[in-house]
Amino acid sequence: MDNRLPEIKTPLPGPEAAKVLALDHKYVSPSYTRDYPLVARRGEGMIVEDVDGNRFLDFSAGIAVVSTGHCHPDVVRAIQRQAETLIHMSGTDFYSPLLAELAQKMAQIAPGNFAKRVYFGNSGTEAVEAAMKLARYHTKRHRFIAFLGSFHGRTFGSLSLTASKAVQRNGFGPLLSGVSHVPYPNPYRCAIGHKPGECDCDPIGFIEKLFKTAVPPEEVAAIVVEPVQGEGGYIIPPRNFLSRLRSLADRHGILLIFDEVQCGMGRTGKMWACEHFGTVPDILVAAKGIASGMPLGVMVARAEVMNWGPGAHASTFGGNPVSCAAAMETIRLLEEKYIANAARMGEYILARLANWPEKHPIVGDVRGLGLMVAVELVKSQQTREPHLEARKKVVYRAFEKGVLLLGCGESAVRFMPPLIVEREQIDHALAVLERCISEAER
Repeated sequence: MDNRLPEIKTPLPGPEAAKVLALDHKYVSPSYTRDYPLVARRGEGMIVEDVDGNRFLDFSAGIAVVSTGHCHPDVVRAIQRQAETLIHMSGTDFYSPLLAELAQKMAQIAPGNFAKRVYFGNSGTEAVEAAMKLARYHTKRHRFIAFLGSFHGRTFGSLSLTASKAVQRNGFGPLLSGVSHVPYPNPYRCAIGHKPGECDCDPIGFIEKLFKTAVPPEEVAAIVVEPVQGEGGYIIPPRNFLSRLRSLADRHGILLIFDEVQCGMGRTGKMWACEHFGTVPDILVAAKGIASGMPLGVMVARAEVMNWGPGAHASTFGGNPVSCAAAMETIRLLEEKYIANAARMGEYILARLANWPEKHPIVGDVRGLGLMVAVELVKSQQTREPHLEARKKVVYRAFEKGVLLLGCGESAVRFMPPLIVEREQIDHALAVLERCISEAER
């Protein structure tokens, strides 16, 4: 397979893809969301091939999962070696060398110069659930504070924190009680609808007001936050936001939980997004890019915080040996070369995009850290009204031209390629995206 640039051979979806779509539409849950009919068969590096032989340049990375690209040969070999040796041994009831070694590695690379302990699950939402339970267990408090626009998962506890799209919560209430949401600081668009130039929203002030009026701080177990908001629009907060949040939490004995499921594992050009802001959490949650596509979720906490005992929380499949082997190899690759590449390529993308708001009337904002980049589409640069129709059209047309993109937030297109991406591939994807934007402007 050509692992550098795309090639579209058939109308989309192709004949074989159409067969799969018919089967899927009959038997698979309609709750899944698909922006376009990609039916993947193979993946290698930056390229995904569909069942009709069409090749696509993947700037979605399986929703920020395949950090080392599709089927990186080193990761594949690690998976094969482990699968030939031991596929499953539940870490809940038995010991595993890889489980202990990966826990040591995660404790070493997680932010903070203090002793840490590690819990393993299968996904980001499971890791968030574990963090919530640990926060309640350790503090003996029951409330949480989260942020508008946040996405922390879809299980009941994590969904109670999530405030990304109403459809994700619709029909599932009542959810977990004791969760309060406050605005996430968005330098481009006010979280509660103030006009451009009129927003004076201070999330720390909102929390302090909550403490005075409705939420006793002595009942709050944790504040849960994405250092860079993912599904909410790839929102990069002001530089002092996390440090101010840290100070607020410390004043009231509240734990600070960083959800780095999407923004962690090198995506922003550092191992952890919080490193850009010089702030350390009490509990860190990671998943997605940690094992190059194998299911794994991790919660890392201060050792003194993880004071629950045997039986308090566990997972049959969490820390599966094959997933752990993939994670160890992924981390090695990230540390050796791909985090640095994410930083370089992210700077290159942002430099290429810098003048797009001047060139394109529907481009309102360009923002990003590393390979976590968003182009915000608007109906008017003056009012900044989101342009959902244009975003939908742009994402689909990019698919038809062989580039896989996804949206985020109200009307942003996000760039989140594997961290192996090269300049030639970026140039191709940006050229396609710009053509699609130009089409949407007509």
